[in-house]
Amino acid sequence: MFKLLGKFKKEDWAFTVLTIVLIVVQVWFDLKLPDYMKVVTSLVKTKQSTMNAILIAGGNMLLCALGSLLAQVATAICVSKIASNFSANLRGELFGKVQSFSMQEIGNFSTASLITRTTNDVTQVMMIIVMGLEVIVKAPIKALWAVFKIANTNWYWTYATLIAVGALVVIMLTCLSLATPKFKKLQKLTDNLNRVTRENLTGLRVVRAYNAEEYQEEKFEGANDELCRTHLFGTRVMSFMHPGTSLVNNGLTLAVYWIGAILISNAVNMADKLNLFSDMVVFVSYAMQVVMSFMSLIFVGNMLPRALVSAKRVNGVLDVKASIKDGEVSEIPEEHRGEIEFKNVSFKYPDAEDYVLENVSFSVRKGEKVAIIGATGCGKSTVVNLIPRFYDVTEGEVLVGGINVRNYAQKTLRNGIGYVSQRAILFSGTILSNVNYGSNGKDDADMADVISAVATAQATDFVEERVNKYEEYVAQGGMNLSGGQRQRISIARAVCRKPDIFIFDDSFSALDYKTDKALRRALDEKCKGATHVIVAQRIGTIRDADKIIVLDEGKVAGIGRHDQLMKNCEVYQNIALSQLSKEELA
Repeated sequence: MFKLLGKFKKEDWAFTVLTIVLIVVQVWFDLKLPDYMKVVTSLVKTKQSTMNAILIAGGNMLLCALGSLLAQVATAICVSKIASNFSANLRGELFGKVQSFSMQEIGNFSTASLITRTTNDVTQVMMIIVMGLEVIVKAPIKALWAVFKIANTNWYWTYATLIAVGALVVIMLTCLSLATPKFKKLQKLTDNLNRVTRENLTGLRVVRAYNAEEYQEEKFEGANDELCRTHLFGTRVMSFMHPGTSLVNNGLTLAVYWIGAILISNAVNMADKLNLFSDMVVFVSYAMQVVMSFMSLIFVGNMLPRALVSAKRVNGVLDVKASIKDGEVSEIPEEHRGEIEFKNVSFKYPDAEDYVLENVSFSVRKGEKVAIIGATGCGKSTVVNLIPRFYDVTEGEVLVGGINVRNYAQKTLRNGIGYVSQRAILFSGTILSNVNYGSNGKDDADMADVISAVATAQATDFVEERVNKYEEYVAQGGMNLSGGQRQRISIARAVCRKPDIFIFDDSFSALDYKTDKALRRALDEKCKGATHVIVAQRIGTIRDADKIIVLDEGKVAGIGRHDQLMKNCEVYQNIALSQLSKEELA
């Protein structure tokens, strides 16, 4: 928690200092009230006192109450400003940190967990800051000040107050020790519930297609019930605090009056009795301030365990050291743009024993069309993911433009690449905003470039048929478009970027053969001069490539053109013959 407080800006610290000053002012007003109460009590029992003096003392009490109210309002405004700024900055830092993660770091956290940490966990931390500044700072100041005020009164009353405070501390520590482990578990269970819900929503079509609604309901109920039971246990334990503190509070009041009754009864003359009565009334007020201060701390203690767990989870994301760090090269050499080279590259995923790629070497010249093919799981996608540094190689090196990709600033490297992922990812917005997403760092691509990119991707027909054309709404994930339409918009996004290198990771699989052929022809014409790296399963998509790299269990089984590989690469021959007849291949 203290580590997160280091995220405070100068403005936040200024508001914090102002808040502490306002809290001191508020406490002064609160503790001044009993003093005027004592004056009123003394005036009432004095024969010579006048009504005017009593009214003045009463007016001072009202002014103290008003001053305390105004200070409390000002404190609340300052605290809300601090908490809002802090949570906004913290969420921004979390989002930026996740943006800097490689696929390796993201794999260490589930998507549901990252969402929970950015939303719910930050809210828990924010709430404890709100309550902390108002209570954790205020309560000790008020308690110590009140104790100082009653230190010179009858020791019987002071002793009773200390016993009450000790009882409150025991209640708080007992409840916290029982509830904290449950609150730690609670956040993980929240992650699990979010994961189940997210899977159900994203896979709703499959769920309905397989009539698996009941199975999903049981899965959700299991996660929900476990979360509910854990939350109920923690809440029930913490709920004992309120009646426990009320019992101590009422017990203290009763003890003070009981002790006071005995002292007054034993007093010899009426003046002593009246003085004891006056002291008792004032002492009760101060004692209640002490007890209420500890009750406020207990209320915060109710929230503290969960907030501490949340702070730890937030720090868990912020403390991750990115495995992929920016290099210093800020520009790809003009004469080598579009060139790619793999030198003895081997790669294995974190914590994996086996290598996904072993000793892969090949080179690609500018403007070449290179295809990568092989059986499922042979490492095709892994090869292309190493080019934009989604992962770093385990051994060997990957060169772009003649320079090791580790030496580039990530933004520089990726600005030169048009990447189309295996799964077409679209963002909520419009067709225009999705195509314009790849405008190479510019805020707005030229509309002519967008139209040209859509035409190259063979998407003009369905875009122009829409009511709003390029301003047509695209739902989250492109769910209101077909698979082929999503792929073509994704390809248009890469084309609009005008990169030196295109990476197509099995990006034509949802297209029919006619559209596939037309799209590849348009790419050859409109994007001539750019390097094309294509991962594909279909021989028809890659047979005209300048170079085909055949992978088999993470190793290069052959490199060459289609006709060459048909003669000297058995792996390629088997793939080709499994898709096309000998006559079609001829």
